[in-house]
Amino acid sequence: MVSVEAEMHELAIAESLVEAVQARTGQRTVRSIQMQVGRLSGVVPDALVFAFELAAQGTPLEGAQLLIDEPAGRVHCRTCQVDQDKDDLILLCECGSADVEVTAGRELALLSVGVV
Repeated sequence: MVSVEAEMHELAIAESLVEAVQARTGQRTVRSIQMQVGRLSGVVPDALVFAFELAAQGTPLEGAQLLIDEPAGRVHCRTCQVDQDKDDLILLCECGSADVEVTAGRELALLSVGVV
């Protein structure tokens, strides 16, 4: 279940995405948008797709497909010097240490826009 706070967060991101794309494409019809949303970014991809559909209504982006690539997270433990993949926001090393540095997975990037 997605919380109301998460939906509001994704809605703000979707509104910013629509504004940024429209600033570059003007009134041209947008067919697709490809994004990278890291698994440790705190953004829920399904909620972002839903919010994007709402934010795009009445704009040249309405009906565009939002394609999301979700790169895995990766952390480096400063205690045991091990690098590990992470798919959730519980950032503990297998050794039990919480002294970790996120090295990948926080991406939130617009990769490409397909226009007519």
